[in-house]
Amino acid sequence: MKIFVAGATGAVGLPLVRALCTLGHQVTGMTRAGLGADRLRELGASACAADVFDPKAVRDVIAAAAPDVVIDQLTWLPANPADIIKSMPNDTRLHREGGGNLLAAAEQLGVRRYILQSRGFYLDASEGRLADETAKLRYHAPGEIGESTRAIGAYEDRVLASAALEGVVLRYGFFYGPGTWYRPDGAIAEQARNRESAIIGEGNAVWSFVHIDDAVAATVASVTAEPGIYNVVDDDPLSVSEWLPAFAQWVDAPQPSRVSVEEALKTAGEEAVYYHTKLTGASNSRAKAKLGFAPRPLLWKKPPHSNQTSRR
Repeated sequence: MKIFVAGATGAVGLPLVRALCTLGHQVTGMTRAGLGADRLRELGASACAADVFDPKAVRDVIAAAAPDVVIDQLTWLPANPADIIKSMPNDTRLHREGGGNLLAAAEQLGVRRYILQSRGFYLDASEGRLADETAKLRYHAPGEIGESTRAIGAYEDRVLASAALEGVVLRYGFFYGPGTWYRPDGAIAEQARNRESAIIGEGNAVWSFVHIDDAVAATVASVTAEPGIYNVVDDDPLSVSEWLPAFAQWVDAPQPSRVSVEEALKTAGEEAVYYHTKLTGASNSRAKAKLGFAPRPLLWKKPPHSNQTSRR
């Protein structure tokens, strides 16, 4: 099968290209000029460079690849997670305009299936409940989070409503593992070791994570599975007050401090407070049933009746 991966050198893109090539698919990876073409070629993929904001350039590279499937793994993440809110306008534009160009080209060129990376951590559910695939994104979230969810939600709707192709939306949890912020030598671990981690308020927001390799496995399965929405998250949704101390212990860092909501609003902003007090976890039942999804346990979750977590 011919598969076109946009954002092919990102945290999911590169291992996804590797997995698809290993399975014998003919893969073309799109990246920005000068970024990662050699890494794609050494995996056995073809590489192309295009400005995703240029509709003609996007159409030309997809036309040349003539894929059966287009997978949008585009993201715009900063090197430092402390800058995530500042980077959100760029990421929002990437999905609104760049994603729009990809989808339009795929529809015009007769691509059979379109797979979109979406957000499994911005789903709207009642407190204490897990969001399933019927949940909408949190359109009324504050600031840049709300801008992001509205753009991605509209993108989801366009993909799923397309009459020209089969639409698949993968709502991933927070990525952890190789190449991500959440790993023993990653940026979040460095923050924790530098005593820059803090729990805001009660830390009652529930986060759903997914290991990067499990996310890749689900994405590969979605190439041939039933179209629709899938929550690609693990089985261990945890509140910030649970996962952040356990993560700190896992990476041999000091325990996080506590900061009041009032203080955090002054120093970190309303979006940071929202991350720690409002998010809800997601259910992965449909992904398990339709994709054969079998995520590993969250690596830093404390075992029952144990006060210690080891990563050795």
